Amino acid sequence: MTATAPLPVALLTGFLGSGKTTVLNRLLRHPGMADTAVIINEFGEIGLDHLLVEKGEENVALLDSGCLCCTVANTLGETLSDIFFRRTRREVPEFARVLIETTGLADPAPILHTLMTDYAVTKWYGLSGVITVVDTVHGLEQLDSHAEAAKQAALAECLLLSKTDLAAPDRVAALRRRLAAMNPSARMIEAVHGAVDPAVIRATGVFDAVGKTRDLARWLGEPPNHDDHGHGDHDHEDHAHDGPHAHHSSDIATVSAYLDQPVTWPGYAAWLETLRRFEGKKLLRVKGLIAIEDPARPHVIHGVQHVFSPPARLPAWPSEDRRGRIVIIAQGIDAAALTAALDILRGS
Repeated sequence: MTATAPLPVALLTGFLGSGKTTVLNRLLRHPGMADTAVIINEFGEIGLDHLLVEKGEENVALLDSGCLCCTVANTLGETLSDIFFRRTRREVPEFARVLIETTGLADPAPILHTLMTDYAVTKWYGLSGVITVVDTVHGLEQLDSHAEAAKQAALAECLLLSKTDLAAPDRVAALRRRLAAMNPSARMIEAVHGAVDPAVIRATGVFDAVGKTRDLARWLGEPPNHDDHGHGDHDHEDHAHDGPHAHHSSDIATVSAYLDQPVTWPGYAAWLETLRRFEGKKLLRVKGLIAIEDPARPHVIHGVQHVFSPPARLPAWPSEDRRGRIVIIAQGIDAAALTAALDILRGS
């Protein structure tokens, strides 16, 4: 990582009782987290006493794993700025990435907005992705009964399935099918007793995936080549043709499509304007890899609700497949309306 490269930031979320705190506690003990700064709400909620090497003057602690842990002092943006400048002044270890834990009832979208739009944050950090812990014992009911649980799952790049040792195999399978319908691009990893490889933090989303064929294809929800079929975390449809595809789960709809031709900048702008006409809280996630004007150098696009990062231009396509790909995940918006929005882009 160069001195000017932004530090990747991942979000760890999960509904009440999902096992998120257990996952975080196991991660904090792991030496693979030595170059990570973890932001939590309260030290007491995690129980760090037996892990502490050094307690900072205010809200910062160094753990025996080498991981830096801190609590949110005022706002998240201020906390991220504070630890960055402490890092610059060598008051804390030189961490290489950040993991933020949310509360069980948190809507991840406002946090993602901060990471994507707050200049005090974006000049030092880059959004990596969302990791959501899902309870396999109660997850199906929680997805039906709590909008927060469904939104946390729909926004994720990686879904950690907890308590699989306690749930019946058919229930785990049913939850997997449900999650795959809600969020077909997300990886699914079992986290028995909260055990997770810290490498999951390093490969959550597009920030780490740009330029890496396998990771970028996974972020978009497809195997990077035919040889990869059967080795992913869940099955994918065959997208050999380029027409729109829709997945449904309860009121969560995912629509995706390939783009054979480059789009124009006016066409891209018109498409964004169409998306902004949808109610913001219902338009959960938009992501894609598309050629805008130049067919040789595609752009990665990423949006949460109505907030879009500037398109990031790649030096080249990450694979031999030169088709663009768009994925839209929404809650409470008819799939036909999302497909019509895609048609605007496809026709530009």
